[in-house]
Amino acid sequence: MPRVPYVPADLAEPRAIVEAVRARRGGTLLNLDRMLLHSPEMAKGWNSYLGAIRTQLQLSPKLRELAMCAVAVLNGADYEFRHHAPEFLKAGGTHAQLEALREPQRAASNEAQFDATERAALAVAVEMTLAVKVSDASFDALERALPARELVEFVGTVATYNMVSRFLVALGVEPEQP
Repeated sequence: MPRVPYVPADLAEPRAIVEAVRARRGGTLLNLDRMLLHSPEMAKGWNSYLGAIRTQLQLSPKLRELAMCAVAVLNGADYEFRHHAPEFLKAGGTHAQLEALREPQRAASNEAQFDATERAALAVAVEMTLAVKVSDASFDALERALPARELVEFVGTVATYNMVSRFLVALGVEPEQP
């Protein structure tokens, strides 16, 4: 049960904000949206910012979703993992990799499932999530693997999805029922 009741699924106002969120979601409001819409201004900014993270970066979709799944597991955000696991698979991840992501710290050294760039990305995601500070060794490994823009986008994605997972967990946002 959420800690704050969701706004109604058929919410219509404020119209411009609700319509923008629905448009990004394919016409529906997810439970996350129904929580965010308690603060229309927050929902508006979130929708714009997360839309950019999800669709406008040069970072590979697979690395983006790998980060999101790892952060979700590390923070106990089942909602986030359920939404991003299928996206990871669509982006080229395998079922074996997805299963390995259920233990991100071990996955960061799993040479059988992840290439060097993916392992470096996982190491940075784990350190950012659990300790905030990233070791020079981990950062340097990822810096060798990605151009500057994608490195910044990866770090920003990890930071963003730490925010998302903390919001979801603190407010008890539940996965949608099929």
